[in-house]
Amino acid sequence: MTETPSLTELTWARGFTDPAWVRRHTTSGRETVPSRRVWRGRTQPLDVPRTPHVPRTPHDLEALEFTTSGGRSLTLPALFAAAQTDAFLVMHRGTVVYERYLHGYESHVPHFNASAAKSYIGLLAAILADQGLLDRDALVTRYVPELTGTAFGEARVDDLLHMGTLMSYAGRPFDKAIEAQRYFAILAPQLRPYGYNGPTSIREHLATARATGKPGTEFRYENGNVEALAEVLRRVTGMSTSALLGEVIWSRLGAEEDAYYILDSEGTEAACGGFSATLRDVARLGEMIRCGGAVGDRQIVPESIATTIATGTPDGYPRRVRFPAAPPDSPATLSYHDLWWILNDPYDSFMASGIHGQRLFISPKLDLVIVHFASQVMSPSVPPAPLVPAFVRIGTHLGAGT
Repeated sequence: MTETPSLTELTWARGFTDPAWVRRHTTSGRETVPSRRVWRGRTQPLDVPRTPHVPRTPHDLEALEFTTSGGRSLTLPALFAAAQTDAFLVMHRGTVVYERYLHGYESHVPHFNASAAKSYIGLLAAILADQGLLDRDALVTRYVPELTGTAFGEARVDDLLHMGTLMSYAGRPFDKAIEAQRYFAILAPQLRPYGYNGPTSIREHLATARATGKPGTEFRYENGNVEALAEVLRRVTGMSTSALLGEVIWSRLGAEEDAYYILDSEGTEAACGGFSATLRDVARLGEMIRCGGAVGDRQIVPESIATTIATGTPDGYPRRVRFPAAPPDSPATLSYHDLWWILNDPYDSFMASGIHGQRLFISPKLDLVIVHFASQVMSPSVPPAPLVPAFVRIGTHLGAGT
């Protein structure tokens, strides 16, 4: 449960108040802090089919109306305006049927994926567990002894994969928004307020986490789970997060461009949200997952993993969760599995989701992959754009025309 912060903590709740400033952040991360590339490999980029004579033209999609939870009717251009959309791509049955770039953003430029990147770490963990290299039921300290005595060290690997730890940092009452801002300050010194004397690396930050409840009993969305998990994966493989993602997935995907992670002061990747990649390459990732983990005749992710993201949620607290920004009294209609958001809709849809409007939406029964990049201001005075209703409406519309 989130507690009300003291007045001295309000500096951490500033957030980003100008979409142009947010856009600078989402498209130019490696210009402001150190970064490490995720290599695309030596293979030729995988061709992404684009059919000019699709059943539903781009103009038809832009005229499509969908209804928000508040009963308001929107079209796609109105959604783009509300969401401060930078780029949008729709793949239906393996073919790009819509692709658009706005606000000067260009197709070859990697864009901040934010917390959507959590799901990619979940995918890597699932693959290593499938290979027998990672034990989901093991305590984290088995792999990272330095986390002994911390909230993450006392948890199982599977607890990290389902946001199942309860903690406070440095004795502070836990507040999700404030802790997110403190995390940003660890990575970017320019975001630190005057007199800052907190952690200057992810390692130091994790060391301050103390358990406030039993792990594996309650969902609490928190970046530290993913950073601790990423360190586990580094210990298991002996590889950096960038090298691991590159070797296992990115170099086999047929990506057009290198991706990259931003780094902390010790050269550690910000695994929970510091990843950037292009719109088309994230779409390639989504399409590979939609196709059972395969790209053509290459099996990249085991089919047993790719096909059970939406259906493999374990019993207990991960079955009924809500988005972090949702009111605490709102219905918990979502599930959470291996760091993916499960929508529990009739189409087995699931999603990687990040701050400012980053989404990778995959819907197997709608034969649909949608990628949305944006730079929306995060503020209580700015209502979140109704992205998921729009995605589902597009999918059912495209399916009805064939």
